[in-house]
Amino acid sequence: MRMRTMILVGFIVLFAQQSGAQSPLRVLCSNGMKAVLEELRGRAEREIGRPLGNIEFNTSAAIRQKIQSGEPFDVAILSSDVLDAVIKDGKITAASRMDLGRSGIGVGVRSGAPRPDIKTPEALKKALLNAKSMTWVEVGASRVHIDKMLDDLGIAKDIKPKVVLTQGVDQSVASVAAGKTELLITLMSEIVPAKGIELVGPFPAKVQGYVSLAGGVSITSKNVEAGRSLLKILAAPSTAPIYQAKGMELITVGDVRPRPPAK
Repeated sequence: MRMRTMILVGFIVLFAQQSGAQSPLRVLCSNGMKAVLEELRGRAEREIGRPLGNIEFNTSAAIRQKIQSGEPFDVAILSSDVLDAVIKDGKITAASRMDLGRSGIGVGVRSGAPRPDIKTPEALKKALLNAKSMTWVEVGASRVHIDKMLDDLGIAKDIKPKVVLTQGVDQSVASVAAGKTELLITLMSEIVPAKGIELVGPFPAKVQGYVSLAGGVSITSKNVEAGRSLLKILAAPSTAPIYQAKGMELITVGDVRPRPPAK
């Protein structure tokens, strides 16, 4: 009887170990990396040998608030400045930090709608002044670059009455796709994969701004190696074409400088 009990306990321990090895990773991810992560999800799950679970996408600012409130997670992918702040907060292991990709800011319109000329600063200025309405996320990572662009063009006050601020990029996308708002201004990586929206193009180089995304592993994660493996997969040189197809560019080791938009 004692032997049977020992065998049963052994099976229970083995099952628990195997189940733990397959426990899903809890990932919190900025909307700017959503399309890339979703594209690479299957590959990542096969290579690390476990599911990613229910990935939560949101603005970097909103995710930071959740982390500060004690939200459990294994990996966070955020705008670089926010990730560095979370590391400073003691929530992410500094040694796990990894640069992933970057995206410039662009303009989107409803699918099939006329595309304004935005190739030069003067053309962009004219397009914004002529537009009936435009939308972007109030606390999105691209907001600081949008505000700077408007200041550089000297039209911040002129277009303010036409701006519709939202709490999330999905709301902005839906508004433009439904024809309620004329222009969507946000990261190109959020425009390219969106349904019902077409990318007009990037901001002209002179007024362009870039948002870099980086990832890190929670200091309390029990799946540290799996989390590191996920980040390595997302940063692998072979993923560069995927980043490009989603309106981003992969950040290579040692290269964190903004690049001009592709022509």
